[in-house]
Amino acid sequence: MAKVTGIGGVFLRARNPVRLAEWYRANLGVPMSEHGAVTFHWVREETTTFALFANDTDYFGEPGQRAMLNLRVDDLHALLGRLRERGVEILPQTEDSEFGRFGWVVDPEGNRIELWQPAPGM
Repeated sequence: MAKVTGIGGVFLRARNPVRLAEWYRANLGVPMSEHGAVTFHWVREETTTFALFANDTDYFGEPGQRAMLNLRVDDLHALLGRLRERGVEILPQTEDSEFGRFGWVVDPEGNRIELWQPAPGM
């Protein structure tokens, strides 16, 4: 049977792709190419979640944001501390759950980004 086997990519519209790529590179360590793209090659079995939310959810932040990135991180609190020092907009709440630790930041174009430090074994 023909079926989807995973997420092949995440694509964002950007008013200034070069500037936004530099922000992701400098602040989150995402090694964006000169063309504004990166391909991650998982080094261990990791998962990617595809989930649907109600149209009126406030989980993504602003109502006009139609998608949200969830980026896996290795040390949420250290990264949030570094981002705070750099003046990145950080949402005040964090969450600890059975799935791990979560925090949220906003990129220069207003996109809410979820940072996820998976629970051990995930």
